[in-house]
Amino acid sequence: MKALVLAGGSGTRLRPITHTSAKQLVPVANKPVLFYGLEAIAAAGIRELGLVVGDTQPEIEAAVGDGSAFGLQVTYLRQKAPLGLAHGVLIAREYLGDDDFVMYLGDNFVVGGINGLVDRFARERPAAQIMLTRVGDPRQFGVAELDAKGRVVGLEEKPAQPKSDLALVGVYLFSSAIHAAVGELKPSWRGELEITDAIQWLIEAGLRVESSVISGYWKDTGNVTDMLEVNRLVLESVEAQVRGQVDETSELVGRVVVERGAVVERSRVVGPAIIGEGARIQDSYVGPFTSIGAGCSVIGSEIEYSIVLPRASIAGVGRIEASLIGHDVEVTPAPNTPRAHRLVLGDHSKVQISS
Repeated sequence: MKALVLAGGSGTRLRPITHTSAKQLVPVANKPVLFYGLEAIAAAGIRELGLVVGDTQPEIEAAVGDGSAFGLQVTYLRQKAPLGLAHGVLIAREYLGDDDFVMYLGDNFVVGGINGLVDRFARERPAAQIMLTRVGDPRQFGVAELDAKGRVVGLEEKPAQPKSDLALVGVYLFSSAIHAAVGELKPSWRGELEITDAIQWLIEAGLRVESSVISGYWKDTGNVTDMLEVNRLVLESVEAQVRGQVDETSELVGRVVVERGAVVERSRVVGPAIIGEGARIQDSYVGPFTSIGAGCSVIGSEIEYSIVLPRASIAGVGRIEASLIGHDVEVTPAPNTPRAHRLVLGDHSKVQISS
């Protein structure tokens, strides 16, 4: 079995962070979300992986390399534009050959890995196997309809009137039968080749499509709220470890990780939290569910339930909560002058101002 990981999306919901960074490389607990998927694939015993990439290929290739760090053999497959999940399968046709494969969306996060899913597919041999989870608003997802026996009888992409609350999770397993289905597709109303349409084609052709309704945790980390929630979940499982320097006047409470080269001075850090390599925390408070990236500095400030990407600087700020702060950002207090806001914002930014 091979793996096909889709990492060609532009990440519009994470702008402005993704104007300069691949969404799959935004870190969760100081590790790119893409890496969690690669580790899950390797843990399932899969070694050959096709990585579908777009305009951010140089950045992703620099981070992943040849895959040997994950126990994988990575082949990069260039997608000229994000034209749908099934389009990723289409351009990978030669690479995949007639092998079974697992398709994994590079910005998705699944707790518990995929070992059981892969084992079941190998044992039962359906044409396709999908993972489903119950969601509050299925109109935002591909939605599955099951019969009384739990078999998949229909799929629809982002329906206006959903027939169930079962959304497709971003992990799929396919036999080579999927290629015939993809070859028959026409672009949807969104202008994309939909994987839901390809699976529906398999159903209508009389081929068996199995599903599993997962009770564990899944998130599409496509927006800031979900990124922070996944960061919280991962930090819940960290073990306290201090490799850096913590002075006598500082206090670490609970499960706090201080990486090598990091310095904590006259500060209080309440876990679960992680302070990245070479970071500097001084005269500050770092609260629960916060990831401070490598080379960051937090001086005379308070921050919690946030993700701070490498080399960002926060100085003299009263309090920051529920925030995603990008690479090399500088956050400082505004001058105490007449009531006016001075802003330099990238396209598609969202700002909340207390006035």
